[in-house]
Amino acid sequence: MKIIGLVAAGDMGAALGRVLSDHSAEVRTLLEGRSAATRERAENARMQGVGEEELVAADVILSVLPPGQAKAFAERIAPVLARSGRKPPYVECNPVSPDEVRAIEAIIAPTGAPFVDGGIIGLTPRPGYPGPVIYVSGTNAPAVEALTTRGLRIRVLDAPVGAASALKLSYAGITKGLFALASATILGAGREHIADTLYAELAESQPAIMAFIGRGIPDMFDKTGRWVAEMEAIGAYVGGEGRVEGDLYGNIAAFYSRMTADHEGAGKETGALAAFFAGNGKA
Repeated sequence: MKIIGLVAAGDMGAALGRVLSDHSAEVRTLLEGRSAATRERAENARMQGVGEEELVAADVILSVLPPGQAKAFAERIAPVLARSGRKPPYVECNPVSPDEVRAIEAIIAPTGAPFVDGGIIGLTPRPGYPGPVIYVSGTNAPAVEALTTRGLRIRVLDAPVGAASALKLSYAGITKGLFALASATILGAGREHIADTLYAELAESQPAIMAFIGRGIPDMFDKTGRWVAEMEAIGAYVGGEGRVEGDLYGNIAAFYSRMTADHEGAGKETGALAAFFAGNGKA
């Protein structure tokens, strides 16, 4: 696979685009109507802005978008794929529920393009870290394993469409869910003036948890806005049939929405969380 269609040039998309470019791939994306920041990320990653017809003429299409945009993009690009003589595999890499990914498959499959369910687990690539693993599932998943030769970490699941998305959401539900639970209780401890004691006890009796949240929570403040829809997708995935888990992740989504507003505004709560880790529990 030499020519990669990658939409879009967000933080993760641009980082993956840079890896692909560094491994001699031609990376195409859609830039019409996008922000200056998106265009700059694409340029830095050596991604080429093209039209939709050129995008679907690639060897593979990777959809790396905010989850709320995943289905709309599939509906937008499906007629272009249907008209095209090329039928590249379409890899749905967004954090959507298994039901949502199957709905997207129903949009793409009639075009003749092979559909692949993808789940990205991990952080953006950086020096010393090769980047996330992309799990893929579905009958057509082996077709994209060749992307390993372009620097991506692809792991094929012997499972149907929906499995890769379920794995992604399960992982995020644990990791990002834990950040929310820890943040809520740290803020509560601060209101009761026992944050320093909580810090000391966690450091002594739960060093692994303390190390994990100590890395993740201070790093999350500019990301929580993107996590809201992901938590809602997890709620749809684990909820249903009267299960309270859906409400649990709906509340976490609301918490992250509040954290985003606080970070962009007064910074009272996010500042308290940052101070907890920077000052051994002392703000």
